[in-house]
Amino acid sequence: MGAPGVHRGLPSTTLTLVLPLDAPLRVSWAGRPDSLHEGWTSLSGLSLVPAAIHHEGTQRGIQLALTVAGARALLGMPAGALAAELTDADAAGVTALRELPERLHGLDSTQEQVALVDRVLVDLARGAGSRGTAPRDGMRPEVAVALRALAGGARVGAVAASVGLSRRRLGDLVRAECGVRPKQLHRVSRFAAARGLLGRLPLAEVAACCGFADQAHLTREWTALAGCSPTVWLREEFPFVQDEPVSGLAASDA
Repeated sequence: MGAPGVHRGLPSTTLTLVLPLDAPLRVSWAGRPDSLHEGWTSLSGLSLVPAAIHHEGTQRGIQLALTVAGARALLGMPAGALAAELTDADAAGVTALRELPERLHGLDSTQEQVALVDRVLVDLARGAGSRGTAPRDGMRPEVAVALRALAGGARVGAVAASVGLSRRRLGDLVRAECGVRPKQLHRVSRFAAARGLLGRLPLAEVAACCGFADQAHLTREWTALAGCSPTVWLREEFPFVQDEPVSGLAASDA
């Protein structure tokens, strides 16, 4: 709630699924008005730029963060297929999600709406309502191990060696699974960790905790990925209803 304007949706290691309840969601990539998407479902893949979420002062809906493994389990596709995309359930081809907004609007309480979303997601994870009858292959084990290590701050060369792959092969597999390359994934993961601490610790401590060289390095990275400095984001958008404690990229969790 607040004055009409634009909210920044920051880069993350998860895909974002939004089910608006009062009006279709209008979202675009920052600086790219040609990418505007409007609909009753909004699905965005991993990106290195922020999203611009347009609102009239009040927004209400259900937002889910899907891990890379969650994209496979619920959507039947790798997250890489949706990289840098702003789309919806129709384009993803998931019938159960396509029908969900209308079902949500028929319910009276938030508790009922959340319970319905829970049931639909469980059914999807079990295979009901998936795209047609095509089998949904799982993530390659070495990629799952690599994603955990990269999100934890390990160097790309060390990760490649630990899973028995060349740096180039690891990069190709990670990009196909996520839509970003290993160094980019590590970069976004570090940024997401900083976001979880911003406003709770001094900037210098946030930089030290999250693996930045210093506060100036944190500020440069934040400006590049968020489109504004940490202090501007704190002034304009913190605290925000969507903010939750940061968690690492869990390749085995849906």
